[in-house]
Amino acid sequence: MKNVFEMTYLGLMTYFLYMEIIQNKNDIFICQQEYEKEILKKFQLYECKIMNSPMNQNEKLNKEDETYFRSLVGRFDILFPVSVLSRFMHYASVVHLKSTKRVVRYIKGTINYGVK
Repeated sequence: MKNVFEMTYLGLMTYFLYMEIIQNKNDIFICQQEYEKEILKKFQLYECKIMNSPMNQNEKLNKEDETYFRSLVGRFDILFPVSVLSRFMHYASVVHLKSTKRVVRYIKGTINYGVK
């Protein structure tokens, strides 16, 4: 590609779109630890108890009051719960906020997780 396009070598990638990237000879590790810390602070859950799963499958959700869920999107392991919660983004209730906080508490317990 250097023959076709003007390029500058900047070294190995370490950070891109809220993703931290650690590269070595055998593998690449991608995580979002700093972004997850921001989410914990934003929802005022930095000191919360952790959750082992991101969603309570028995909890019933319905449309009521409006609040925010958009900033939670990002990690692969929470795509489904965030997708379910986003359906109620404009009409969310206390139950939705409780479910959202559960996802954030799950993030706290898995903050060192990533993709390898």
